[in-house]
Amino acid sequence: MEVPSSWDALRKQARKIEAQLDELMHSYRKFVSAKGTAKFDTAENDLESGIDRLLKQLQQVNSQMQAWVSSGGSEMVSHTLTRHQEIFQDLTQEFYRLRSSFKAKQEHASLLEDFREFDRTRVDLEDGVGSAENALLKEHAAVSRSTGQMDTVISQAQATLGTLVLQRSTFGGINSKLSNIGSRLPSVNHILAAIKRKKSMDTIILSLVASVCTFLIFIYWLTK
Repeated sequence: MEVPSSWDALRKQARKIEAQLDELMHSYRKFVSAKGTAKFDTAENDLESGIDRLLKQLQQVNSQMQAWVSSGGSEMVSHTLTRHQEIFQDLTQEFYRLRSSFKAKQEHASLLEDFREFDRTRVDLEDGVGSAENALLKEHAAVSRSTGQMDTVISQAQATLGTLVLQRSTFGGINSKLSNIGSRLPSVNHILAAIKRKKSMDTIILSLVASVCTFLIFIYWLTK
């Protein structure tokens, strides 16, 4: 992607990418709503990859705009950057939510198909197949259900991780602004230091909570 050389060029590029994302997200919403239980084909996979690629490009442009503002941009320029960051955050969160919803629908459809297969096979077993094969069939169905549930939990955890990463990026931009203000107003440095300590503590708590949740999910999966 070409690197713009001015603020206006950066702003125009951000708007162009946002317009492309709006168009792709509209198509993705229709796909998830109408075909959420279908399998992914090449077209839908390309659509998801295209959205992910444009989000990364928009994040890169926002980072360049952030560097521009940090070097001494006006209040109006800072307000424009904030608006573009909010648009990026909204689009990213919606994309993660839609993708998680789609994966959950796929898992639900897969479980329904497993149950149907189980019922068909059970009828055949009742016609004269031995109890040993019946036990194996039940075991297979139980494993399939556990695997589907685990995949759903992992998909939800991935969506949550994506949201946390996005929030971390947003906090990074806010921290840069606060540092810039602190360099201009030395009298508020002690306030900024207190905010940084609070944010570090929140990060540690979030990390501990995520670790405990992951450990409990792993233990649950082992005990199934």
